[in-house]
Amino acid sequence: MEIIGQTSAVGVQVSPSDSGNKFRAKRFTMFREMIDDVLREKGTCSILDVGGTEKYWQAFGSSLPTGLEIVLLNTDPVPRASNRIFRNQTGDACDMSEYPDNSFDLVHSNSVIEHVGPWARMAAMASEIQRVAPRYFVQTPNYWFPVEAHVRIPFFHWMPEPWRVSFMLRRGHGFWPRATDLGDAVSIVQSAVLLDFRQMSFLFPQAKIERERFIGLTKSLIAIKR
Repeated sequence: MEIIGQTSAVGVQVSPSDSGNKFRAKRFTMFREMIDDVLREKGTCSILDVGGTEKYWQAFGSSLPTGLEIVLLNTDPVPRASNRIFRNQTGDACDMSEYPDNSFDLVHSNSVIEHVGPWARMAAMASEIQRVAPRYFVQTPNYWFPVEAHVRIPFFHWMPEPWRVSFMLRRGHGFWPRATDLGDAVSIVQSAVLLDFRQMSFLFPQAKIERERFIGLTKSLIAIKR
């Protein structure tokens, strides 16, 4: 699970063998199929990973083939990539005007769109993703899954905001630290706005919205355009 601020998209990855990351390993297998399709067509594949890190790819993509060029786009500077297929860029996922239309073959984004801000910014990010590549893979936690993905407390995201603020003032929960004051608590709570199936379908009308299930319930939603 990433530790992400309201507009930050720098992720902290763990081993795919960890129980909480088995879902990510499965997602990466699905995304790898999309990469292979492009490689069969063109022989090369350029990928924009919005909010991605080299560490993620090292954990889940150690067997990736040659012919890849991967741009890692984050709001904050990250260390220089150690592998020449990676290129770190600083930018805003909601305004990627530095990239012309169809600059990439694929866009990948894992648990980022819920962190960029209110609806207008999420819509801007979705529009930019669809503009800069003909294919994309965008994952986000499902609003209707009963356990909130960041604090890991049942029903937390369905509570009134003042209740959630009080939770964060008392102590840290899940991947979110204890708030230092009221303003910090509000910022933390508002840093994640979860989406449901209808909203993802609206944001990505040309995609197939896959449901990632856990014990029969939809845990995450993935917009896939091949």
